[in-house]
Amino acid sequence: MASHKPVFWALFAAGGTLSALLAPVLIFLTGFAIPLGLIDPEALSFDRVSSALTTIPIALAMLAIIVLFLWHAAHRLRVTAHDLGWFPDSIAMVLFYGLAAFGSAASAWLLI
Repeated sequence: MASHKPVFWALFAAGGTLSALLAPVLIFLTGFAIPLGLIDPEALSFDRVSSALTTIPIALAMLAIIVLFLWHAAHRLRVTAHDLGWFPDSIAMVLFYGLAAFGSAASAWLLI
């Protein structure tokens, strides 16, 4: 019987790498650049971001980011819940990976 671990580890690693690269940029943009006037607030206005998300390449990139973040978080939560003794590992796996799968499907449905 084949193991499911490589699939979840790949999603976890990709999500962790992506979040490590994007989180500082997002914190800088929304926490410093816009409040300090380094970037025009209109650059991230709802209308501008919404219109950008209607293009297929941007929507697919956003979908990839959301999905990888969800799977990274799911694995972290699974391991944490198991280590703290909140759930048996099999229940934590079904719960958190199920939520990540649901969130991924919902994101795909909403973005595409």
